[in-house]
Amino acid sequence: MAADRSNDELESLRREAWTKLLHITSGHASKADVAALRVWCAQSPHHAEAFALVSGRWRVLGTAIENVAQTGRPMGTGAHARTPIGRRAFLVGALGASAAGAAVMVIRPPMGLWPSAGEFAADYRTVTGERRHIALAERASVDMNTRTSLNVRAASGGGDQIELIGGEAAFATRSRPVEVIAGNGRARADDAQFSIRHNGSETCVTCLEGFVDVQQEGRSATLQKRQQVVYDDRNLGHVQSVDPVTVTAWREGELLFQNEPLARVVEEINRYRPGRIILVNEALGQRRFTAQFRLDRLEVVITQLKATFGARVVSLPGGVVLVS
Repeated sequence: MAADRSNDELESLRREAWTKLLHITSGHASKADVAALRVWCAQSPHHAEAFALVSGRWRVLGTAIENVAQTGRPMGTGAHARTPIGRRAFLVGALGASAAGAAVMVIRPPMGLWPSAGEFAADYRTVTGERRHIALAERASVDMNTRTSLNVRAASGGGDQIELIGGEAAFATRSRPVEVIAGNGRARADDAQFSIRHNGSETCVTCLEGFVDVQQEGRSATLQKRQQVVYDDRNLGHVQSVDPVTVTAWREGELLFQNEPLARVVEEINRYRPGRIILVNEALGQRRFTAQFRLDRLEVVITQLKATFGARVVSLPGGVVLVS
């Protein structure tokens, strides 16, 4: 009987962990929510293991992706199909994981489905689908795009120094120095409008008005209006011309794509919606796509992919959608 009670308690913990995982991946979790999650996981090894177990669904998801990619069939179809598993069973029934794994999931979330610990600790942060305007000083401001985190401090020589931890933001300054650190580089302007996008190891700087100086590991470039440069951990790319309307369409609540690879389109859309759209067909990801979407109407994306490419779609828990 003691064993039965123990199993019931473990099952209850898993249900609670499942609820917490859905909330933390919803795109609306707060600093308090992630702090509460850490406290919950630290209550006992069983709590930590329960959260690691449900987080391990992403390894299960890998099997689902492989099945769809190889057979073209959704899970649970075919001659040897099993009874469809329930939402909770899919998440908690397949894998075990360590308590350490739970901590890693909080610090480095799988597939970027929720903010990292560093992003939660930022001075300013936007959740999925949110945009925010910040007035830094009388002559400087920041417009933050979705899933963006940054820190602000006064620069030693005057003006503002901003650390863009992740995401995308547009900066405006008039006769006031603004320096933005992103990755292993930085951009500086005194009288300009510019946009910076920093995701992973890659950073893209676009000049919208005026001039922007970009530095990366001893390399430098000066951008003027309608110019853009990309840098990563190793190199500073070549300056290229760009359409600023496309780059900053998000400020008007839109996404514009002009003859872009579908993989690039899906990657961008994933920043604005909870969960994740996953292309499991490499050839489909290389197809070119031109489209315009309202950020408040992204539910039409899947419908348009079906209509345009004849794509097959499988919906999974947590807002995950497989497209092949």
